[in-house]
Amino acid sequence: MARHVFLFDGGEKLTTMGAAWFVSYCYFNKIDNGHKNWQNVSTYQNRASVYKSTAKYHTYWLKKVLDMDDYNLNKNAIDLNAGQIKKMAEHLLNNVK
Repeated sequence: MARHVFLFDGGEKLTTMGAAWFVSYCYFNKIDNGHKNWQNVSTYQNRASVYKSTAKYHTYWLKKVLDMDDYNLNKNAIDLNAGQIKKMAEHLLNNVK
């Protein structure tokens, strides 16, 4: 099966991290350093490196996550559901400048 790539600015980088993982790690970095779901994947160090190099896209991606399909967001390995992911994304957009 071919790899799904997000078809928007920086989409290949977001695909590398995973949308759910990106929101979880962003939430950890900017809102709650006690949030650790992003650590539930063995590749989190590589993903964190991608995260750090893509700061210019973060606000844009958070907005995109709000429009993502819940079914697809639920397919993650970090024990978060689509509702939780979207709430964190919305919280980040509303509280981080």
